[in-house]
Amino acid sequence: MGEAVAAKLGLKAEYPVAKFDNIIPGILGGKIDIGASSFTDNPKREKQVDFVNYYLAGVQWASPTGKVVDPANACGLKVAVQATTFQDTDEVPAKSTACVKAGKAEIKKMPFETQDAAATAVVLGQADAFSADSPVSLYAISKLKKLQPAGKTFDATPYGMAVAKSSGMAEAVRAALQSLVDDGSYAKILNKWGVADGGMKQITINAGAQG
Repeated sequence: MGEAVAAKLGLKAEYPVAKFDNIIPGILGGKIDIGASSFTDNPKREKQVDFVNYYLAGVQWASPTGKVVDPANACGLKVAVQATTFQDTDEVPAKSTACVKAGKAEIKKMPFETQDAAATAVVLGQADAFSADSPVSLYAISKLKKLQPAGKTFDATPYGMAVAKSSGMAEAVRAALQSLVDDGSYAKILNKWGVADGGMKQITINAGAQG
């Protein structure tokens, strides 16, 4: 998707690799133009950057093949997540707190620097499940035959490409993405990766503050 956006803007994209929690600071410091790494658009993040909303993603858990795990009843389990993501800072901690309040064992959250490391922890038997945004989990499941979906996708919210506030980038990226939607390229990209269910017909800016 990044390559397609860059092409629409007449540019060539470069992809510096960074820890998830360093991406927004990189944008604020002028070192990164666009952050496109599974960003859930929410009001807290919108205070720092603008988001161009291009996909509707939810939370999807994955478990070892043959092992049934219910995300709504995961007390006492070890759950892998990518550090500083929504799953690390909000979702799993909230579930664990609910477990303790109900007199049950807490969820042992296992944060990793990357999504693939968190998924691998489940494959290696180090964790009972892996929680991530739906396209991340579904792609991991498609590539790692030792993983299966644990429950269904829930809490769908808009993904956004993060850009500097009031820089003009949001409008440019929105126009590029909308053009991809209109000419059919957007749908082809989603279909290629098996994540068409979260596709949007209208590209927006900062929709997370409205949800």
